[in-house]
Amino acid sequence: MKKQFQKGIALLLAAIMMFSVVGCSGKKDNNKDTKETESTVGDTTVSTDTTDSTDTADSADAAKTGEVTPGWQQNADEKVDFTWYINFSWFTTPWGENLVSKKITEETGCNIEFIVPAGNEAEKLNSLIASDTLPDILTIGWWEGQVNQIIEDEMVYALDELAKEYDPYWFEVADQGRVGWFTKEDGHIYGYPNSSFSPQDYEKYDNIASNQTFLVKKDIYEAIGSPDMTTPEGFKAAVKAAAEQFPEVNGQPLIPVGAHEFGTIGNFSFDQYLSNFLAIPYEKDGKYYDRYADTELVRWLKTFRELGEEGYLADDIFIDKRAQMEEKIAQGRYFCMLYQRTDLQNQQKILYAQDPNSIYIAIDGPKNSKGDAYTLPGTGINGWCVNMISKNCKNPDRAIQLFSYLMSEHGQHMTWLGVEGETWDYDANGVEKMHDDVKELANTDRAAYDKQYGADSTFWMFQDNAMALKWTPPTPEPLGQMERWTYPYTMTTSQYDISLPADTEEMDIQSKIDNEWGVVLPQLLLAKSESEFDKIWDAFIQKRKDYGLDTLLEKKTELMNEAKQKLGVN
Repeated sequence: MKKQFQKGIALLLAAIMMFSVVGCSGKKDNNKDTKETESTVGDTTVSTDTTDSTDTADSADAAKTGEVTPGWQQNADEKVDFTWYINFSWFTTPWGENLVSKKITEETGCNIEFIVPAGNEAEKLNSLIASDTLPDILTIGWWEGQVNQIIEDEMVYALDELAKEYDPYWFEVADQGRVGWFTKEDGHIYGYPNSSFSPQDYEKYDNIASNQTFLVKKDIYEAIGSPDMTTPEGFKAAVKAAAEQFPEVNGQPLIPVGAHEFGTIGNFSFDQYLSNFLAIPYEKDGKYYDRYADTELVRWLKTFRELGEEGYLADDIFIDKRAQMEEKIAQGRYFCMLYQRTDLQNQQKILYAQDPNSIYIAIDGPKNSKGDAYTLPGTGINGWCVNMISKNCKNPDRAIQLFSYLMSEHGQHMTWLGVEGETWDYDANGVEKMHDDVKELANTDRAAYDKQYGADSTFWMFQDNAMALKWTPPTPEPLGQMERWTYPYTMTTSQYDISLPADTEEMDIQSKIDNEWGVVLPQLLLAKSESEFDKIWDAFIQKRKDYGLDTLLEKKTELMNEAKQKLGVN
């Protein structure tokens, strides 16, 4: 499962699809009542500070009594088709061809047609909004500016209103901490998150992992003596040693330093992730901090520039997209990289099957000049994506019932573990256990597993990672070491996950700064000299100020303080 780092993924291909959906419009209740929910994750008690919200509260109370029958159980025999927009071009798994999707359709009566951008996600989504042809259901990164736009333009239903009218069971399975966080000023919630963790979850569990890792090719790293790579000097020496001793990997040129793909607003590896490894604070003196101007980040960007000047930053990292990167990871061609560990798990399994010593492992990477421990974000209360129901949807009643199904423990069992009796069973201690042969396939051939079974969050749109901790066994190798390495450094950053209102001065400033950074970052890394780097950097800093950085930081400080109050954190 998002934050500039989710926003920063630029999964850009070439074409733009147009999709037209004809549906019914729904009349939005313009009730401006407010609601503040303070419950922690997993607590089904509704604790609100509201005005005239008794109907919703009564619906929630009725659901808690267990007297409410889930809507999906009542309508399974009445088949309905939904179009479901996924705002990620890399998602390719179809509905109805594997065990899990077939079973969900059987139990709910809902059949799904996924709509996925063929090229630039933002362009596709903007075209759907502009033409008022949003599909029935939407899954969009919570940080995307279009989320607020869609809500403000009244293009999606309030989920609590649909639930009150068509499926009170929703109030039973909806996590009230998340509902409270995503409830808007009008007292309604329009999008329900996946992959969401509350600050309280971080106090409760010690096995919440970050996705951000510094990875090295195990065989090469050990062959050059397992050097310390936490300082600029040690980092450069290790990269040079790897390139000199292993100029090729299986007949292909070694890529000394890998990274996420470059996009229109930068590169995860060289901005957000690097800042987190350097423990650059999110706030200073009670104000939202300008992390990208921190001297520690500049120090390490100059280190990478020096490597580039000496020929150790391959052209590949500036031009490759995800498909090319995945191919090269599977070939083991990168020596080291700041990278999301889950983005290479399929390739990691391929390497492991060929030679367990050829995999990638997580080690201590860049540190700040004080050697401070890393501050790696785990998933926060925002989660990864929000799921919404468009007012173009012909059957919003069945859509909210499908949401309830996927949010329930039964639905989570289905999407995480599969079909009880076929892919998993309870063991003698009453703990959910996946069948050994199914687990083996998931760990050795993920593509075949997705096609045959489709569990283990193949359909991740409503994945509830906190709930899944109850039954998720320790991650096996070759993925476990990368995950466990992050445990001591994982922290919640929910209070800093700022979502700026759409069509505001601050959003415009942020967009200008982000786009300028996307242009400047590769220029910095490819600068011929330190003086050229400094000239580019100084111009960037001034341009941000001219755009209105101070105004932006003031707004972010305001939103940060609001988030702290809402989350109950200091």
